[in-house]
Amino acid sequence: MGCGVVSGSQVGEVRCIERERLALLNFKQGLIDRNDNLSSWGGQEHNCCTWKGVSCNENTFHVIGLQLSGYQLRGTVSESYFLSHHRLKVLDFSFNSLVFNSTTIDWVPPFQLDVLKLASCYLGPQFPKWLQTQSNVSQLDLSSTGISGQVPKWLWDLSPRLQYLNLSHNQFSGRVPNLLVSSKLSAYPVIIDISYNNFSGFLPLFHWESAVLQLSNNMFQGSLSSICRIDYGGGLLDLSYNRLSGPLPNCSSMEKIAVLNLENNQIYGEIPHSLGQSECWLQILFVRNNNLSGELPSNLKNCFILGFLDVGGNQLTGNIPAYLGTNLPSLQVLSLRHNEFLGTIPPEVCYLTSIQVLDLSGNNISGRIPGCFNNFTSLVQSELPNSTTIDAFRAYPLHQYSSDVLSALVYWRGKEEEYNNTLGFLKFIDLSDNRFVGNIPKEFSLLGGLISLNLSRNHLSGNIDSGIGQMVMLESLDLSRNQLSGEIPIGMAELNYLAVLDLSNNNLSGSIPSGTQLQGFNASVYAGNNGLCGPPLAPCHAPMALFKQLMLIMSGKKTTNLIRVITFL
Repeated sequence: MGCGVVSGSQVGEVRCIERERLALLNFKQGLIDRNDNLSSWGGQEHNCCTWKGVSCNENTFHVIGLQLSGYQLRGTVSESYFLSHHRLKVLDFSFNSLVFNSTTIDWVPPFQLDVLKLASCYLGPQFPKWLQTQSNVSQLDLSSTGISGQVPKWLWDLSPRLQYLNLSHNQFSGRVPNLLVSSKLSAYPVIIDISYNNFSGFLPLFHWESAVLQLSNNMFQGSLSSICRIDYGGGLLDLSYNRLSGPLPNCSSMEKIAVLNLENNQIYGEIPHSLGQSECWLQILFVRNNNLSGELPSNLKNCFILGFLDVGGNQLTGNIPAYLGTNLPSLQVLSLRHNEFLGTIPPEVCYLTSIQVLDLSGNNISGRIPGCFNNFTSLVQSELPNSTTIDAFRAYPLHQYSSDVLSALVYWRGKEEEYNNTLGFLKFIDLSDNRFVGNIPKEFSLLGGLISLNLSRNHLSGNIDSGIGQMVMLESLDLSRNQLSGEIPIGMAELNYLAVLDLSNNNLSGSIPSGTQLQGFNASVYAGNNGLCGPPLAPCHAPMALFKQLMLIMSGKKTTNLIRVITFL
């Protein structure tokens, strides 16, 4: 006998079982369906196998699947609704506002599920005991279900077929036992997500081939030695935001990892050379906010597909490697912020045509800023794209399980913020708090797509480029605490999106262009420039003010106002 499936779009001779049809109608009556997603249930079509979200076996006509994910249903669900569904294999009620009310503690379902997904439904606070009876589950998602306390021991050995387990965003506590690594699971690549809980203790041992291990935002502590016993197979390991300490081990199993996130722990020592052996699979490496030291390992030059490198907030030193530009053409986020890098920016950095976030702030980098940043193709385009290279990266199958991994921690708009979902539209350069000298390269003015530029706290001199008005998408500009001189260019008045500005503590002079949003900023953004005048600062001498107003009017070709000014003169 075959085991084919028919669902809502297939109409034929299939007729669902009457008691199962009535059970579905009873289930619907207890729900609030404001978007009418279940409008086909109980209408003119009596065959429940054609109803939206319902799947049936094409031979037995039994309902085998209820896939109602994201239907925005509300209501209470009890076990009585499922008493007639003996052949149910797939139950997906995820991303609804459903409350599961179990009236019988020892309830035993009449079915054996292959897939159970209840994400964002409410099951808590107790762990559903009836799950212990489901010995064939291959996919189990109980994320954001309001469950607290310790995970029952039997869950870790729930099914020999388990390939996907998601317990994230709950209030689970206690230790994760090594039972999690039951040998029965070794035949399958496993996806485990237990992030955003209160798990503690040492990292459990993992012996199987792992596609994704999401253990972030817990309270795990101790060393990282156990990660050497994982067969990653090009997978993802996220241990960020825990209390892990000790050195990052140098083991061969790290060679095949594609995504490694260890940020916000207490890891020390050097970045091991095993990250970037001859066959490097790395696409994301986040180790920010630890206590790492030494230089960036030369083996990273083998990671040709590395798109995101964030080592900020450590004690790394040495020169910025030239291979970042020559060997890593896919880099979209490069953050070396708040380390002890020195020397100059190698000209090879200008080969990073895909870069969207470049953060070298808070180091000891010196010399002149290269005049080739206009090679950054992603920052030149001023139109807002429908999608970005970062969005395309999120679309890879691996990263549907790791939406929290892709992020950038930047100082923008006067505060430090972490960007995640909007990262694709963050186009950002921060070279602040270094020792750069010389003029600001005029090539910056060609970055029409740049949203934030921070060159503050350096030793830059010369004038602000008159072409700055071409940076039409700029929202934040910080040039404070340098030795810039000359006047504020009239073109700066054309930056219509500019919301954050700081030109303080320079040697600027002349009048602030009038009749523009530049006069709407607080006086503090111009403080420490003794030669500046005009609102919001003290008034200028009349001839200078009139001359500046004349230049502004001429640039906008406002002939009526021009005649008035000339007549006044």
